Amino acid sequence: MASTPPYTLKWGIMATGRIASSFVKDLLTDPTTRNVYDVRHQLVAVASSTSKEKAVDFCARVKAPSGVKTYASYTELVADPDVDIVYVATPISHHFQNTMLALEAGKPVLCEKAFTVTASQTKKLVANARAKNLFLMEGVWTRHFPLSVNVRELVSSGAIGTVYRVIADNSFNQDLPDSKLGFADSHRMVNLDLGGGAMLDLGIYSLTWLMQILYHLQPEKEKESPTVVSAINKYHTGADEMTSFIIQFPKHKSMGIGMTALRIASGVDYGFTGGPAIKIQGSGGEIQVLGPAFKPRQYRVIKKDGGGEIEVVDCPFPKDKNRDDWGHGMYWEADECARCLRDGKLESDTLPLDESIVIMELMESVLKQGGVEYPEIITNDVYDPNSLLNTGKA
Repeated sequence: MASTPPYTLKWGIMATGRIASSFVKDLLTDPTTRNVYDVRHQLVAVASSTSKEKAVDFCARVKAPSGVKTYASYTELVADPDVDIVYVATPISHHFQNTMLALEAGKPVLCEKAFTVTASQTKKLVANARAKNLFLMEGVWTRHFPLSVNVRELVSSGAIGTVYRVIADNSFNQDLPDSKLGFADSHRMVNLDLGGGAMLDLGIYSLTWLMQILYHLQPEKEKESPTVVSAINKYHTGADEMTSFIIQFPKHKSMGIGMTALRIASGVDYGFTGGPAIKIQGSGGEIQVLGPAFKPRQYRVIKKDGGGEIEVVDCPFPKDKNRDDWGHGMYWEADECARCLRDGKLESDTLPLDESIVIMELMESVLKQGGVEYPEIITNDVYDPNSLLNTGKA
């Protein structure tokens, strides 16, 4: 009997920046290089909010196949009947309006992290997706790595006993001799108008590790949302440049300590020499995760009764030799979207929408405690199809 052909998911890409480029290049890799045979991806359309030429240039840059449609507006993209799902790769400041635009057009959405600027925006996106029976997922790619899956399974199996604490850091080394950061003030990392700051862009990965272990693995009947306290150092633009936070689960007697910073790195070279970026500590041992928190490449299991033995597990990112040895790791979240849509699921079990809401509430509280305030145009939770954030004029 002939084997079932893989399910093909047809993508429309909203925006043409760096993250969109990485994602699309991953879409175009051969799934079999990562031992995936049940789903595949097709790029059918790309949109810039300002010009068709930018979309055309983008396709050339990622070596897209011929026949990909290019648009000079997001409205045209979401109206394309050939698009099965829209990937929103715009700045965080634009996520709410842009995702709502796609949902209103009846399109499922994968929205790049952080989901939105405020928790109320995330709640409205989730409510709309559910009302329209549309798939929606926040694009936290790290959640879908085989490494992350393996670590969650280890914790669930009791390999290190009861986990009481997780420590996670995701920091960049952008300090300059004149006490400035290595970004222009207009850069999205420090520009409040674009939802800039360490927490929303980097700290979400630290929080991801805390939440996928301490919250996600809680039995559903015992789900306990954490409390949070934070401390923030601001940059002169008003964005947070160093943020630390503690989330606590009193009923489970556990807590997570998260850190993020722009001036210093997670380890001297942001790799292996600075020690583990994540430590998962249990009554019977510890799991150390090495490499950047957003893209770790190795974990180590150290058991209390193991006699000092350390189990080391490497988790490489498969490369496609026919695509310039490309393989960034975003293909696993795309595969998750394909399987969910194939199976008629409206959200992912790996990152449920209610969990994204809790995460957004935590990030909002962290920033509020530190006095970080964003402009009203990007915190507004009223959808406007003619918003400047949808038309490319903001």
